[in-house]
Order: sequence, then C-alpha cells, then structure tokens
Amino acid sequence: MKDLIINGAARLDTALDEKQVNELTEYARLLVEWNEKINLTAITDEEGIATKHFLDSLTAISSGYIGKNVIDVGTGAGFPGLVIKIAKPEIKLTLLDSLNKRIKFLDEVCRNLNLDDVELLHMRAEDGGRNSAYRGRFDTVVSRAVANLTVLSEWCIPFLRQGGYFLAMKGPLAEDEIKDAKRAITILGGKIEDIYEADIPFTNLRHKIVVIKKVGQTPLKYPRKPGIATKNPIGTCYNISK
Repeated sequence: MKDLIINGAARLDTALDEKQVNELTEYARLLVEWNEKINLTAITDEEGIATKHFLDSLTAISSGYIGKNVIDVGTGAGFPGLVIKIAKPEIKLTLLDSLNKRIKFLDEVCRNLNLDDVELLHMRAEDGGRNSAYRGRFDTVVSRAVANLTVLSEWCIPFLRQGGYFLAMKGPLAEDEIKDAKRAITILGGKIEDIYEADIPFTNLRHKIVVIKKVGQTPLKYPRKPGIATKNPIGTCYNISK
C-alpha cells in the first residue's frame, strides 16, 4: 500500500513524506476496522483504498484550487477532506456529515493521527449553510459523489466566501450535470471556472472536478430547508414560477 500511495501521489505532483504515508496507512487500518461496525465504504482492499479513496482525493490538490480554509460537505468516511488535510497539514479543515456514527469515526482517526485544526460537524448541509458561523466563511468547499450538481451547488456554494472555489468531484459524465446545473449555479452566485480532468494513477478511472467560483452573493433563501433541494431543484418549472 505504501508504494502505491507514494508513487501515485508523485504522479499527481504531490510529495508525501514518511510521516504522511504512515498516517494514511493508519487511516486505512482504522477504516477497515470501523467498517465492520458501521457502513463506511464498499472498498476495503488495500489497493482499492489507496487508489479509489486516497489518490482520488489527492486529485483535488492537483487541481490547484485548495485554499487555506476548507470544508468537506457530506464527507462520509473523510474523502476527500481528511486526505487533503494529511497531505497539506497547514490547512484548516471542517468535516461535515449528517450521520453521527461517521463523525465518531472521523474523530477517532483525527485523535489517532494527532491532527490539528480539524473541526467535526454533525450537521446537515442545509443547516450548516444557513448558520452564520459557517456561511460565507470558506476558501474552498469540496464534495465527492454526494448528489447531482444542481442539488450539490445549493448545499455547497453558500459556505464560500467571495472569490472562493467549490470543487465538485464527479465521474466522467460531469458535462451532463453541468448543463442541468448552470442556472442554479448562477442564481447561487457561482460561475463555472474550470473542469479539471484527473486520471487516477494505477487505474483506468478518469474523474472530473467541476470548479465553481463564488462571484456573487448567495440569496438568503438558499440553502432551503432539508429535503427541498432534492424534491424541487433550482431551475425546475416549480422554482421558475415561484
């Protein structure tokens, strides 16, 4: 696993020292251990964890848009946020997830690795985005495979400061989601800045990171209450008429 991590990170132009590699292998050990108690991931083999979780998460750094103050919305088992933190220990990281069991797992990982400047939030994205302690406070928002881009933009863009970046980590069909999400992104104060194509080392996977810049203010009505974004995405006839 260590060789995969070291060589894969190097291919992604991210140098990891021995301490960071050891932290990732310990993270992997805890992931497999906790996965027997709670459902964290379907990927439990060493190669899969190293490539599909760790190296995939590191592509966010390769994109060049990771700032100092980062929030991972819907972090799950900590991907990509916790991997980014291990690779870039100087950042301040907030991990947000709606399931407390996952937050307890992440707390265990952070304590075992003695990670500083990590805040764990057991909270729905909709509630976090309306909370003055978190709304408009972050340089970078990251999220991986949580929802379609229209819904995800409503959940994530409110967290950004003006000029900050939202990195939506998507699969190869990201363009279809972008077409549907353009109106919502504009309404929310965002603009598509880049689509970063990322080949995951030692796999045949090519993922895309949709980079959205916060160029305007997000209207105070967004994000709406939990469940509404999924049922009535911004840009539907329902929302146009309203």
